Amino acid sequence: MPLENVKEDPKTHPEGDALYHSLQVFELARDALPYDEELLIAALLHDVGKAIDPRNHVAAGLEALDGYVTQRTSWLIEHYTDALALRAGTLGVRSRRRLESSESYDELMLLAECDLQGRAVGMKVVDITDALAYLRNLAETLRRIGRWFIPRFPRSSVGT
Repeated sequence: MPLENVKEDPKTHPEGDALYHSLQVFELARDALPYDEELLIAALLHDVGKAIDPRNHVAAGLEALDGYVTQRTSWLIEHYTDALALRAGTLGVRSRRRLESSESYDELMLLAECDLQGRAVGMKVVDITDALAYLRNLAETLRRIGRWFIPRFPRSSVGT
């Protein structure tokens, strides 16, 4: 089933369908970190499993994406619901520490924030063709110039 046909619960997702939500999350992530290809792919695909198994969409999505996305992208998708639980104060201490120990923790929390903000009615977003074109162009640029130019700072130095 196409994601635009996957209707969201209006109480938690007033924006309507899963594709529109995913494009909002992609736009918000792109505004924050436009050169983090793995994060942007995770933002676009984090709910793709809702078209397969709405009750266990993360596992269904990861199974469908297996072999097509990087390990980091899979990790971001796998744990974004944990990050939402952390923000809500419902994640256990051990799980919180496990997340915080990842070098992608900041990007995971950004993905969760984008997921929460990506529930707006009427938000302007690119269409899926333009989102995929952006990702293709980014991938080509990163391959051409190398990924080394993207700084990855330890969390303690961010914002100092």
